[in-house]
Amino acid sequence: MWRASAAGRWPAVAPRLSVAHLVLALIAGLAQAASMAWPLSMEASWMARLSLQPGQPVWWLQLLALGVLAGLLDRCPGWRAAALTGWLFATAWLAGTFWWTFIALHIYGGLPAILGVLAVLALAGLLAVYYALVCGLFKALAGVNKSLSAIIFASLWLLAELARGRWFTGFGWGAAGYAHVDGPLAAFAPWMGLYGLCALSAWVAMTLAQGFLPATREPAGVRRPGWRRLLVVPLVLSLPLIHQLTQAPHTTATGTLAVTLLQGNIPQDEKFETGTGVPQALRWYGEQLQSSRTALVIAPETAIPVLPQQLPPDYWEALQQRFATGSQAALIGIPLGDANAGYTNSVVGLKPGQAEPWRYDKHHLVPFGEFIPPFFKWFTEMMNIPLGDFNRGPLGQAPFEWQGQRLAANICYEDLFSEELGVLFADPTQAPTIFANVSNLAWYGQSLAMDQHLQIARLRAKEFERPFLLATNTGVTAIVDHQGRVVSALARDTRAVLVGEVQGRTGTTPYAWWVARLGLWPLWLLAWGLVALAWVLHLRKR
Repeated sequence: MWRASAAGRWPAVAPRLSVAHLVLALIAGLAQAASMAWPLSMEASWMARLSLQPGQPVWWLQLLALGVLAGLLDRCPGWRAAALTGWLFATAWLAGTFWWTFIALHIYGGLPAILGVLAVLALAGLLAVYYALVCGLFKALAGVNKSLSAIIFASLWLLAELARGRWFTGFGWGAAGYAHVDGPLAAFAPWMGLYGLCALSAWVAMTLAQGFLPATREPAGVRRPGWRRLLVVPLVLSLPLIHQLTQAPHTTATGTLAVTLLQGNIPQDEKFETGTGVPQALRWYGEQLQSSRTALVIAPETAIPVLPQQLPPDYWEALQQRFATGSQAALIGIPLGDANAGYTNSVVGLKPGQAEPWRYDKHHLVPFGEFIPPFFKWFTEMMNIPLGDFNRGPLGQAPFEWQGQRLAANICYEDLFSEELGVLFADPTQAPTIFANVSNLAWYGQSLAMDQHLQIARLRAKEFERPFLLATNTGVTAIVDHQGRVVSALARDTRAVLVGEVQGRTGTTPYAWWVARLGLWPLWLLAWGLVALAWVLHLRKR
């Protein structure tokens, strides 16, 4: 199955896979990327019938894309071919998901275009190694028991998603589960969370592929699952839907809170310029904070783009005085610190009756943006992005309490890490009733990053059955309810104010309960246990 080298002694690294096979792997990977947030806007009736709306997840496309990968793996001649197929699929999927990092690197960071493209492809290709490894291992283990192969594939896929989302600070953006904010699998979110959805979608995709694809030649004594096995898919998918129809929700309402969300739309190339963006931000956000009339007003990440000690005289004191009395409060994104103590990316909470302002310091920092990984200073020195090594805030910081609600702040992509948000649910009496995310996605221009970030917040809302408030510089600024539905949102790339109401929730979902106490260890152990069992069966057959 392998080409010999010129010397005729060593096997070639590249397997004999057809060009069509390789191209199909790339196309399937791009389709999986598109399933996270549909990238096209076209006036076509067939797109409407298929629920292909710009920026929206497409759950069936994700299953189709992963099902194509499953079919390709079934036809690979060996584990090396399967590893290459998985790597091509994952590289196309990940590059197609976060291609917009090129905008930050090149447009705003000043990195040469070719280096920006290479950086995106290198990151995608490096993260794709996880999926190459599990696809190769799946091919080695799949012949053990065809009836268990879908479970083995789901376990291995889960391990790859966990590794990408947790190791080396983690970057789980675009994980397969985010395509299932809507659709039949969404009902599992309050039970098993994002990574459970990743495993479940992999199991469904492999099961469907085995049922519909033509049978290939199997080793002697191995029986291929028949079409009857497909009947288990609708049965499993119906279980949470039946539960929802027959049981009460996991959470109950704690009252409503009137909120104002600010979207300043300060251009990213001017945001930190002292002659343009800084005075614009100080003037506009200052006016809105002073004139707001709702119980709570939220300004996005670094809405105040300079340190308090760098502000014009009396500016910060005037804001503190504004919310020192009355019945209103504010959450404001601002950097804090000094050269001696270090700096933090923070949210400050102002409300009547407090001795000191409440603060939240960002815990999960962005590599290259908020801290420089070892050995990469040469890379960051090539860019004009205002980089720095920020201090990390502690995990599980206390929520901001206001008018009977507990608001848990998170900054930028921190809402990507649900296991870290879940720590706040260890004590149900102190668990947040509302999540508030402040972000600045202007780094990524008018790209799908905004839509993808909205889907992330929607899935967090479903996992914990908590509403999400998103206050951003350029979008998407929105109110998401506890069922993951977008109640209201501002048009992106506009300077505007969103006024609305949010209903807080109390209570604990099954996912919130176990992730608060055990983290992601149950998923790690379950996946490794199933893979270990498959490996033992593999050794016994040799």
